[in-house]
Amino acid sequence: MFTDVTYKVIIKGLRTNVEKEILNGITGLVHPGEVLALMGPSGSGKTTLLNLLGGRLIRSTVGGSITYNDQPYNKFLKSRIGFVMQEDVLFPHLTVKETLRYAALLRLPRALTKEQKEKRAMDIIYELGLEKCQDTMIGGSFVRGVSGGERRRVCIGNEILINPSLLFLDEPTSGLDSTTALRIVQILHEIAEAGKTVVTTIHQPSSRLFHNFDKLILLGKGNLIYYGKAAEAMNYFSSIGCSPLIAMNPAEFLLDLANGNLNDVSVPSELEDKVQVENSEPDSRLDRPSPALVQEYLVEAYETRVAEKEKRKMLAPLMLDEELKSKVKSSKRQWGASWWEQYSILFHRGIKERRHEYFSWLRITQVLATAVILGLLWWRSESGTPKGLHDQAGLLFFIAVFWGFFPVFTAIFTFPQERAMLNKERAADMYRFSAYFLARTTSDLPLDLLLPILFLLVVYFMAGLRLSAAPFFLTMVTVFLCIVAAQGLGLAIGATLMDVKKATTLASVTVMTFMLAGGFFVQKVPVFVSWIRFVSFNYHTYKLLLKVQYNNILPTVKGMKMDNGVVEVTALIAMAFGYRLLAYISLRRMKLSGV
Repeated sequence: MFTDVTYKVIIKGLRTNVEKEILNGITGLVHPGEVLALMGPSGSGKTTLLNLLGGRLIRSTVGGSITYNDQPYNKFLKSRIGFVMQEDVLFPHLTVKETLRYAALLRLPRALTKEQKEKRAMDIIYELGLEKCQDTMIGGSFVRGVSGGERRRVCIGNEILINPSLLFLDEPTSGLDSTTALRIVQILHEIAEAGKTVVTTIHQPSSRLFHNFDKLILLGKGNLIYYGKAAEAMNYFSSIGCSPLIAMNPAEFLLDLANGNLNDVSVPSELEDKVQVENSEPDSRLDRPSPALVQEYLVEAYETRVAEKEKRKMLAPLMLDEELKSKVKSSKRQWGASWWEQYSILFHRGIKERRHEYFSWLRITQVLATAVILGLLWWRSESGTPKGLHDQAGLLFFIAVFWGFFPVFTAIFTFPQERAMLNKERAADMYRFSAYFLARTTSDLPLDLLLPILFLLVVYFMAGLRLSAAPFFLTMVTVFLCIVAAQGLGLAIGATLMDVKKATTLASVTVMTFMLAGGFFVQKVPVFVSWIRFVSFNYHTYKLLLKVQYNNILPTVKGMKMDNGVVEVTALIAMAFGYRLLAYISLRRMKLSGV
């Protein structure tokens, strides 16, 4: 039940702030077994109302009352509410079955076994008619996958997995053909018939779709124009003098009214009188009521003829299940899995999703081609002469730069690209944020090892670097530490800015500075900027690579003392953890929309 719901936003100007009213006194009630459609033209406030009812907007500028079984919104309700967003937010490289399986493992109650959760995912696949495409990847902009209607059904399946009491959907039929859209609405009706409450926004449904709705709310510029049974909407508007003059889709007729457009619609006598009064004024060119006048008349007509009667209906007591009522009172979160289970599930999901990106032919070709070119340029290089030593130092510095540059510009996209998914899953309380962050930052590590191994297998032996097991292994460890530290920087920049263009610009400047201060181009750095090299992972990686190759052979190389390298290892490990901690704090402090 929602009564006199209002919502305002404050628009900040250069000198003063302006308060804009988005919703004004919206009242309604929807029972289990009913489908309520929120209709209205673009900008009427229907998506805002849906977000308010679904608990996605909880702010001080919200007025009125929203209750669920006579109880206000609380954290427990997140596990009883399904919310399907307008955009299909899914991982493109997971199959339909994998998508629903991971959602089931994370969201279904802990009391269920893994086998029971997986069976529930399969039941949903068959219930939504997805069995033929269950092993097909979801797909995306650059990946071929399932059709638009199938993607939408997967999104709905993600939410009805938890058997929600309430299901909210934001324009579930947008972008779909009429047949597919009808199938989606029929599925919603079947869900409602199972005793659930379904609330959906709809933009411009066909007449067949419109007749599948039980109740209707029609909004116009944030005001309530109609609330009641969808089947009675046409009769109500006829009773206030607004009837279509030609055969018309009911939804199209209602949207025209909400826009204040009376073309091909009879004009009520009260409105005609107002137009005549305004036409009697000098310089008036009105011959039909203006949209503002029409909307004012419709809002006034609803308030005087229907609003009070509907409010009295809502005051009638409802028979509620006392057990459910007591559960709703509970404000305790109910996680579907333990912290460790959440981490494990998210870790495996991350590897499955990103293995395609990591092992694309483009990336493998890029790494191997670079390795071969380096191997040919430094073919059988020697360190016995000063010139040969300088050449080998150049190769080692390039390796430090390459495996510092590459991970930074991969990692900066991580959180900005996954922001929508993070918003969606955190809003549904699918997992603890700490479990997500750790899984997201560690699931890349096994994948990060494979390409550097291929790279070094080619370069190391072609270039004739120190041929024994220990130096090769230590070179591998050094490159891996460099990758982890550089990746941490990329994650921190991406998480702090959450804007790909800004993050790329800042990363470019930072990586270039670290490279120039890396110890190869300039040995004597002015004191006032010398601190830069100590925060540069290129500098520490380069020093370590030199020490691995020339320790116990030469006392100094390029002015650097050949010791055991403990300082450099400590510095790289500190960067790896420090940058990730910064990324974690940035994401924690950031206000994610819809949460």
